[in-house]
Amino acid sequence: MEIAANIQRLYDELPAGIRIVAVTKTRTTGEVMELYNAGHRVMGENRVQELLAKREELPGDIEWHMVGHLQTNKVKYIAPFVSLIHSVDSQKLMRTVSKEALKNKRVIDVLLQVHIADEETKFGFSEEEVTGFAEGFSAAVYPGARLRGLMGMATFTPDTGKVRSEFIKLASIFRNLQNILGSEAEAFDELSMGMSDDYRVAVGEGSTLVRIGSLIFGERE
Repeated sequence: MEIAANIQRLYDELPAGIRIVAVTKTRTTGEVMELYNAGHRVMGENRVQELLAKREELPGDIEWHMVGHLQTNKVKYIAPFVSLIHSVDSQKLMRTVSKEALKNKRVIDVLLQVHIADEETKFGFSEEEVTGFAEGFSAAVYPGARLRGLMGMATFTPDTGKVRSEFIKLASIFRNLQNILGSEAEAFDELSMGMSDDYRVAVGEGSTLVRIGSLIFGERE
C-alpha cells in the first residue's frame, strides 16, 4: 500500500489545480496498477516503446503523457491516444505531431520544451528560439497540435537557489509567450516543471504540472 500512501501524501500537500504526472519509466505494470487502484489516472512515460507496451497491458482510461525526448519517426505510434506531449523541441516535431494527429482525426495537446539547465544533455528550444517560434506562430499551420504551454527541466544540483532561478526564468518566458501568442494559442496555460527532487520549488514558481516518479514508486533498483 506504500504507493497509494505516497500519492495521497502528494495530493494532500499540493495546492488545488496542480496536476501530478506519475512517471512510470522502468516501473512494472503491477506498480502502475497499484497507483491506478489508488485512483490516479495521469501517467507519464519517457520512451515510446515502453509507453506502447504499458498501454497494451493497462486499463484504457489512463491519461498517457509523453514526457521524454520524442523523435519525429516515433510520433505515429502514440498519435492515436496520447493526451499531452511535454517535449516538443523543434518546429519539425510540431509539424509531425499535427500531421499524425489529423491522420487519427484528433487534436493533440503539446508543450514546447525549453532548455533552461546548464547541462548540455537536455533537449529544448533556447529562449531566443522559442520566442521566435511564438512570434511567427499561427494555429492554422498546426491544425492537429494545440499549443498548451511550456516544459523545462532544471539543472540536477542540490543548489536550490540555482534551481529556483531556472524555474523563475522559465515562468518568465511562459508569461512573455502568453502575451506574444494572444488569441493564436486558445489555451496557453500549462507550465510543466518540477520533478521528485525539486517539485516544491517549481510549484512555488508557478508550475501547473509536476512530473513525479521516485516519490511515488520509491527509488529505482
